[in-house]
Parts: sequence; structure tokens; C-alpha cells
Amino acid sequence: MPAIPRDSTAPVRAGVPEHGRVPKYYAVKTAVAALLDELGTGAALPTERDLAERFGAARETVRQALRELLLEGRVRRQGRGTVVAGPKLAQPLSLASYTEGVRRQGMRPGRTLIGLDAHPCPPMLAGELGVEPGARVWHMERVLLADDERVGLESTYVAVERLPHLDSEFDPDSSFYGYLRERGVAFGDGDERLETVLATPREALLIGTPPALPMLLLHRLSRDAEGRPLERVRSLYRGDRFSFTARLER
Repeated sequence: MPAIPRDSTAPVRAGVPEHGRVPKYYAVKTAVAALLDELGTGAALPTERDLAERFGAARETVRQALRELLLEGRVRRQGRGTVVAGPKLAQPLSLASYTEGVRRQGMRPGRTLIGLDAHPCPPMLAGELGVEPGARVWHMERVLLADDERVGLESTYVAVERLPHLDSEFDPDSSFYGYLRERGVAFGDGDERLETVLATPREALLIGTPPALPMLLLHRLSRDAEGRPLERVRSLYRGDRFSFTARLER
């Protein structure tokens, strides 16, 4: 039986297959990961050439190891170099705002507005929001920031009749949930679905990531205290910068 690692989040037997043969890139990746712990967050990594010489590997092998560490969020690109990334943001799966989740981790939340417009509601969305097809709905799209780093893209849909002055009253850099609470709107419950996707070319450009970087996609339908549909949200988060938590109860 494989040994249980002391760190329960680590892979069993540190990823070594049962036959004991470890791919060269994985051995280099493990060595670089240990180096990251020594360097600390924000420190610059040696060049690919230096790492290749240090670990006795081909540059392409080093490049593959760094690609995996990039996808896992252990390192990030900065200019023409690579630096040690900080820990992932752990966002709770709950009816809490993005602002609250980021602040709990000692970071500064922010948003950049891409657009806030009213549109006729298509039939499928109308069914989710409890309005007639063709009724006016707001679509608000914002890039999500954490300490000024782009980490996600959020689209919010809400009926204009619920919030007729959203475009003139709401500060798009602030919490939408805070805005609702100020107007006496109480949340009841909601449904949320999480899946992994790749960003479209437009989404990757807005978030500032390579199109091949895995993303975490959340679909949320929230209801107010009376059980009426309130908002439909599509949130796209960088897979290298986010993880999600949930409290499980019997």
C-alpha cells in the first residue's frame, strides 16, 4: 500500500509511480518546487539555462516543469522572468461577496468595469430570473482584482425592474452585494455550480492570461428572502490563483 503523506494535501508517495520510474521533467519539477520554498514569495527564479545546468536537464525538460508549476499557481510570469507566486486565494462557496472573501485573506479587492448595459432578456435567462422574455435586464461585466492583479471576470444579470437605477447609483468598483444590502434587499438562498473550462480568447485577453490556462467557472443563481430570483452570475476565476472551500454538514 502507498504510504500516507504527512501533509494530507500532498500526492501519495510524492507522485512516484508504483514501478518507481520517475519522468525527468517531474524530478526537475520537484527540485524546483523545493527551491521555491527556499526563495519565498516574489523572489525571481534563475533562468531556464541556469536551472538546466543546476539540475543536469535539458532546457525543454525545465520548460515543461515550469509550465506545470505555472498552471498549479506556484510561479507566475513577471515581465520576461518568472517569480515565486503567493498562496492561492481560498474563496468560500457561499452567498458572500467576492469583496468579503478577498479581504478575509488580507488582500485588497478591486474591479474594473468592462460594461453595464440593459438588454432584452432572452428566454432561458428570463426563466432563471423570473421575468418575461424580452424584459429589460442589466448585464454588468467586471474584471476582478486582488491587490491590483487581474484574477477573474464576472458577469452579473439582474432585472432592471428590481434595480432601475443601477447604472447611475452603483459604484462598479464596490461590492454589488453591499449595494443590495443598502437598499434593503435580503438574500435567501442560491444554487451554484463549479466546473473547469478554458477561457475564450476575449476572456483571456481581459484577464491577462494565456488561453491554455485552466479556469474555474462558477454559475450562481441567487434568490431573495422571499424566494424570488434575484441575480444570475457567471464568474470566471484563474485556476492558478484560486481555490474554493465549502463547509459540509449532515
